[in-house]
Amino acid sequence: MLKVKTTTDADVIAGYLCDASNTTGHASCLALPKTTAEVAAVLAHCQSKAIPLTVTAQRTSTTGGPVPNGGGLLSMEGLNTVFGPDDVSAGVILGEHQTKLAFDGLMFPPDPTSRHECTIGAAIACNASGARSFRYGPTRPWINALEVVLPTGEIMWADRDTPIPEHWPTAMWEEPKVKTAAGYYPATNLLDLMIGHEGTLGVITRARLNLVQAPKNILGLIIFFRGDEDCLAFVSTVRQGAQRPGLPATDNALNPAAIEYFDVHALAMAKSRIPDIPDSAKAALFIEIEHEGEAPISTWWDAISSATSLADDTIVADDTSSRAHIAAVRHAIPAGVNEAVVANGMPKVGTDFAVPDQALATMMAAYADVDLPSVCFGHIGDNHLHLNLLPTTAAELSTAKALYIKLATQAVALGGTVSAEHGIGKIKRALLADMVGPDTLSAFRDLKRHIDPNWILGRGTMMDVPEQFRL
Repeated sequence: MLKVKTTTDADVIAGYLCDASNTTGHASCLALPKTTAEVAAVLAHCQSKAIPLTVTAQRTSTTGGPVPNGGGLLSMEGLNTVFGPDDVSAGVILGEHQTKLAFDGLMFPPDPTSRHECTIGAAIACNASGARSFRYGPTRPWINALEVVLPTGEIMWADRDTPIPEHWPTAMWEEPKVKTAAGYYPATNLLDLMIGHEGTLGVITRARLNLVQAPKNILGLIIFFRGDEDCLAFVSTVRQGAQRPGLPATDNALNPAAIEYFDVHALAMAKSRIPDIPDSAKAALFIEIEHEGEAPISTWWDAISSATSLADDTIVADDTSSRAHIAAVRHAIPAGVNEAVVANGMPKVGTDFAVPDQALATMMAAYADVDLPSVCFGHIGDNHLHLNLLPTTAAELSTAKALYIKLATQAVALGGTVSAEHGIGKIKRALLADMVGPDTLSAFRDLKRHIDPNWILGRGTMMDVPEQFRL
């Protein structure tokens, strides 16, 4: 039998018990495998002894998924081999690999905010996305094959020609027609089933990536508006005919790769660091445009000046120094949110909902109507905004949590999802249950139980733990 490095040292394990949601758990043992075979040995042992096991990587999750509720932890940090540009172990840091690819003119498109800290395996397990998902979609289409260790210790390779075993229960359901990362994907092949399962159906150990040529040039713009109505009208204009997943190629003159939104409170945070934000601006868009030759500034200027915008205050980034400036504006906002959390001494409560195009204005109005300190920004091209509620007292925190549930219910009623990119984890499983309904949740449970007879992997992630497996 393979001897896998493990530890029961409580001081060492303590460093693995919390994620970015500030959820803290407990575990009695930490396994640190370095090979797929060692991962398989750990899983087979835990399955035979009915020991719960939680997979952990860099713990950038905001949903409590890698936080254990007892049992053991399986760290993926030792599986960090790069076999080739498109062939990597799951523990490789996403941003580091993307930086290396860029030197060769290549790109792996998924760009979650945590890409410089998270692993590729974790991004796949959560079907992560980011600003570029407007053009390129989430992680799913950029994975060609996976090596996965099932909860029984069986090692499998899967691509899109690999069928789901006939004896496995199906988890087919109708996902909301929006950007979503909630629940098991209604897959017709084994590869797609193993993307986005949040560490509950197997352990991803190696991935073969779908790479593209990196864009030669990127033009960045920050466009300011006097209010959300004008901002939304411009969003509608620029995303018509844009090159997007599942749509035919376009030669549209306005063809953004990313469209990001900042509300008035976000701009106030940025203004404390970046003085050239106009006082009259109540909303803004950050737009990226990929191009081959000369930057299409005149085309975009015509559209901006024709819109109801603060055109003369537009920030243009078409060289190294201006790109650094525009990056400073973007980074000032999450930095400001983090500072507010520290100053308030209270956690933020942040949404991750997406809705259909026709419901965006309604959802934004609901966000603007909250009676708590807040900041709203995010992926408006995908109708996916993050409202960050910033309570200052315990009473406000309680109010924020109730507001979160109310807004989630509204997003689902509008045809949306309770998670567009962060997944469900342990924090949002009640929301998933309400969103998908009892029949679909039962199908998820049947699939999970068949693949993982003792329910060892990711107990408490995505679904409540069956009573017989509760510690």
